[in-house]
Amino acid sequence: MGWDGDDVAGKMEEVFERQQAAADARANRGTSSVEERARSAKFESLRLSRSRVMSQLAGATNPAHRAMLEAALKSINDEMAQ
Repeated sequence: MGWDGDDVAGKMEEVFERQQAAADARANRGTSSVEERARSAKFESLRLSRSRVMSQLAGATNPAHRAMLEAALKSINDEMAQ
């Protein structure tokens, strides 16, 4: 399983920017529902988890550990993209 950190980081930055723009638009509207706030909190949690996993991945040398972190990162990325 190949891993190109710049490619993954670039894709995730795009996802993050889209999500952030959507969150900003909702905040500017001033009509934030409970559901929207919960979704925003979940996204922030995923963003922090993604950051932690990427930091761990940068220092991981064991192939099995790297594979586990890559799978976790993919899962987080998939959730963030929704």
